[in-house]
Parts: sequence; structure tokens; C-alpha cells
Amino acid sequence: MTGRIIIDLFTTLDGVAQAPGGPDEDTSDGFRFGGWQAGHPSEAVGASVMAGMETLDALLLGRRTYDIFAGYWPNHTTGPEGEIGRLFNSVPKYVASHNSHVRLDWEGSTRVGVDLTTEIPALRQRYRDVHVIGSIDLVQTLLAEHLYDELQLWVYPIVLGQGKKVFPDGARPANMRLLEPVTVGDNGTLMLRYAPLPGEPQVGSFD
Repeated sequence: MTGRIIIDLFTTLDGVAQAPGGPDEDTSDGFRFGGWQAGHPSEAVGASVMAGMETLDALLLGRRTYDIFAGYWPNHTTGPEGEIGRLFNSVPKYVASHNSHVRLDWEGSTRVGVDLTTEIPALRQRYRDVHVIGSIDLVQTLLAEHLYDELQLWVYPIVLGQGKKVFPDGARPANMRLLEPVTVGDNGTLMLRYAPLPGEPQVGSFD
């Protein structure tokens, strides 16, 4: 059975997915709202994240997210976060980078990025559910090339007006299919799950 590439993102109402976790996560382009997710804690989002981990058997990460994870999760294998830490430490980790000399010290890490159009299908053949967490620059490439099977968005009720968006200006036109009814979480959060459809959006007139 062919596996899936699942993209997991936290976003704002205006589609910003940059640096939800902390002030220093990604300050590129002068982004000043790092850690915006912390102001809207959600038990429903946490439960949904944990449910998604049940079938995760590999990670695909952008270099920035990889460095953050590699510096954090090896030291958090007990306590409330221990289950996620143990899982992330045990599964294979694939890091998208054009730098052939990139240093990947986290055990089980392998570089990809030479040709994602062939590397992604190979990952589908090896694993059941490969999760892409954060990694907005990589995500934009996967979306543009239709190299994913499911897009999961946890949408928070805030507008930032700046930052890297899931679908920036110039994004590839695409059709999507809602996989299940929208899940309404606590603290105003929503969960949306989409799968890609072939072709571009159709246009017409109501005249």
C-alpha cells in the first residue's frame, strides 16, 4: 500500500504559518510575531496533534525546523512531552536541503532535496504516514509540485498582517477536496483537512 505525505501546519486567519512556536523560531524579513500560537492555547489542537502521531512513521522537515527539533526533542523524552520526544527520536527523519555538506547530527537523519519529484514517491513506498511539520518553505514547494497527499491546517482566530503564508502571492493555482467536516476546537480554533485534486480552478460568469 502506498503511504501518505501529510502536511501539518498551524496558521492564522490570514494564512501566516511563520514561527508559531517561539520568538526566535524564524525572524526572517523582520517577522515580529514569533510565538503567536502561545496566546491561544487549545486542548483540542493538542489532542488532534497527538492523534495524528499514532500512525506517523517518518518525518520530512525543512532545514530550519529540523535544527529546532534536533536541539529540543532529544532532551525531552520524559514528562508531558515524552511520548512525542520518544517517537521523533525513534523514527527516520528526512531533511530537505540543497547543501550536500549539511551536518545532520540527530540520529536517524538523512538529507533529501536533490530531486524531490523522485524522492517523495520513494518515501511513499517505504512509509505509511510521513509527516511534514512546520517547514513552511518546504511546504510551499510540496504544494506547488503536488507532492503531498493531505494538508492539515489548525487555524487560529488572529490576523498578523505579515509573515510567510501557506499560499503566498504567486502560489500555483490548485483545487482541493475537504476530507471531513470542519472540526471546531476550543479557544476559537478550527481544523481543516484537505486533499489535492487535479487541474486548475475553473472560472466562469453568473451573467
